Amino acid sequence: MEPQARGGTNGSPSETAGSGGEAGAGGLSRVLGLVSLGLGLAQVVAPERVARLIGLDEDDRNEMLMRTIGLRELAIGLGILIQPTAPGWAWARVGGDAMDLALLAGSLDEGTGEKDKKLATMAAVAGIAALDVLCATQLAGAAGSGGSAGQAMDGAVQVKRAITVNRPLDEVYRFWRDFENLPRFMLHLESVHTSGGGRSRWTAKAPAGRTVSWDAEIVQDRPNSLIAWRSLPGADVSNLGTVRFEPAPGDRGTEVHVDLRYDPPGGKVGATIAKLFGEEPTLQMREDLGRFKQVMETGEVVRSDGSPNGARAKQHPAQPSADAVLR
Repeated sequence: MEPQARGGTNGSPSETAGSGGEAGAGGLSRVLGLVSLGLGLAQVVAPERVARLIGLDEDDRNEMLMRTIGLRELAIGLGILIQPTAPGWAWARVGGDAMDLALLAGSLDEGTGEKDKKLATMAAVAGIAALDVLCATQLAGAAGSGGSAGQAMDGAVQVKRAITVNRPLDEVYRFWRDFENLPRFMLHLESVHTSGGGRSRWTAKAPAGRTVSWDAEIVQDRPNSLIAWRSLPGADVSNLGTVRFEPAPGDRGTEVHVDLRYDPPGGKVGATIAKLFGEEPTLQMREDLGRFKQVMETGEVVRSDGSPNGARAKQHPAQPSADAVLR
């Protein structure tokens, strides 16, 4: 449950998904990704036809070559569609274009294939390569232009949840506002260190025993009402989010509404793999907020009989009452 906040000014995550240049390049990237998938599928399914179409000899060597290139195109196409604003995939297409041009140039005087078809194919590949270079350059420029962390999070995971805590609103706000308290109930967090000026350094657990770190800044702070923050450029995990604090009806304490969004390592594929290993973000947030409620109301996380001791052991808090979890 990495804290995440997009830097809006109206109390909600910013609607901006990134710079205009990055959005445009992302659209071009998706088109090029579809081109890779279509071409790759054709090369894998009918390599001999593709070889004949571009003027190569229809022999076992070229058939195997077409299938190999097709698998490359399929991998790149999937990568682009999963992370369309990641410049690395666009540069992978550029590298593939260079390899294809070199292959065609080397085949001009070989075999009995049709030279005119090879030259026409080279011209087409060169034109597509120019688009690939343009796309990759725009994406790389957008990534390094100082945009907010959390921009272009096309593979982002977003989770919203709320809980009622039977403590005064100002007390609940102050506890959360001190980010160094968060590892007490967010067990995936190793540490949070504040450095002044609304900035802090976060270290969290990641799958396979890894850790990830990022710097974050508060972009909006309304005492007893709202905290919004976001990660800074260069974060291992781009993230953003808001936490709202409202009086609970009937003098039952404070409602805490959390809206988190983060870009998991590996994009959507990484998120899917994490779920397979039990790192389901909605369940994780539910457990985190359950522990938060316990810490605020009792001063500690209540552990069930037989659960492991130790602050960093994964604990499942006793379930809050039915009306405590709002959604």
